Amino acid sequence: MYQTHSWKDKIRQLLTVLLPILVTQLALFSMTFFDTIMSGNASPTDLAGVAIGSSLWVPIQAGLTGILLAVTPIVAQMIGANRRDEVPFTIIQAMYFSVAIAITVLLAGAFALDPILNRMNVEPAVHDIARGFLHALAIGIIPMFMYTVFRCFIDALGLTRITMLITLLSLPINVALNYLLIFGKLGFPRLGGIGAGYASAITYWCILLISVYVVHRVEPFTQYAIFSRFYRISLRAWKELLRLGVPIGFTIFFEVSIFAAVTLLMSNFDTATIAAHQAAMNFASFIYMVPMSISMALTILVGFEVGAQRYKDAKQYSYMGIGIALVLACVCGVGLLIFTEQVASFYTNDAHVLQLATHFLLYSILFLLSDATAAPIQGILRGYKDVTVPFIAALVSYWVIGLPLGYYMANYTAWGATGYWIGLISGLAAGAVFLFGRLLSVQRQRAKAKV
Repeated sequence: MYQTHSWKDKIRQLLTVLLPILVTQLALFSMTFFDTIMSGNASPTDLAGVAIGSSLWVPIQAGLTGILLAVTPIVAQMIGANRRDEVPFTIIQAMYFSVAIAITVLLAGAFALDPILNRMNVEPAVHDIARGFLHALAIGIIPMFMYTVFRCFIDALGLTRITMLITLLSLPINVALNYLLIFGKLGFPRLGGIGAGYASAITYWCILLISVYVVHRVEPFTQYAIFSRFYRISLRAWKELLRLGVPIGFTIFFEVSIFAAVTLLMSNFDTATIAAHQAAMNFASFIYMVPMSISMALTILVGFEVGAQRYKDAKQYSYMGIGIALVLACVCGVGLLIFTEQVASFYTNDAHVLQLATHFLLYSILFLLSDATAAPIQGILRGYKDVTVPFIAALVSYWVIGLPLGYYMANYTAWGATGYWIGLISGLAAGAVFLFGRLLSVQRQRAKAKV
């Protein structure tokens, strides 16, 4: 990165940082996206089962992956301080730690999964698919966490395009495996939604193998000789990972888990409603990759400018990013309003589920505007190293405002399942307002400090 002196230069640098991140995030999410679409075309029961299974797994995955994201700043600081010889030790320790996390999750799941599913009020067929989906996915948990470490290492060197290429290579593998295992093509058994779990697990192993090859054989990664020697487990290194990673992980967990909680609460409704809700939520989450990628890019750029005490430039990047996110949200919203039924038909061919999904998708348009404001601001504030207040704002807006309001409207008014969507929209809007106020406060403080 470099110092910019005009809006044109800033836009160019923002796009240079943003586009590889956006492609990577869209490709990663596309695995879940295609799992949902292809399971929905198998049957509403398969879609509902995958919805329940994903809602149990995704918050855990997001939170624990968030802990491993601490590898990026640790390695980046080592490189910046010219302590490159310490990088292999850190990466190997993070690999050990990732395996320990994965084993812990597998053991916890072995004891807790059945009791959790048994307490849910879902049809037996949906219960069985959710259980089978998670059992199949478990095969890929270890490589998924290990790959996260390699991705952080690659990104810490600023080579985000390599991560993008690895992810793009994995996407057609996942889609092909879904086709074979969900629908039982070319002699493979027809596994329905459970096949989506196996497809994702196998894909994670493929991603891990590709990343190992890149780190071991491709320049400039070979300079670090990550696999050249054996290191003992270091609890001191693990402590450093936890110190930085736990706040990141918990923040991500509380943001993601609110949507999973709503999906699980939806289990009190019929299978068609669960399937339609999952379809609409999946598409809204897919679109969310755009503001989230802008958020990640803004963290890098704002942090770069703040570190150089160029607060005016940081402020310009901030509002440029928010503006781009809002414009794209409006474009996506108009497109979704026009093609609502066509989007819903990607997920199901069942007439009743299609009608409900179309209804929920209209509400998801309101998600777009709140996300386009809140997500970039979160990234900006992380660039300022301001993370505590945004965490509190997310916790309050989602869990104190959004979920209770949604539960009340869904269970004690005539809104039914739509009440949860109204609650989520209210929580997102409140969060966007809180975060914008915090951003103004932080920017005023920095401007005064420079004076």
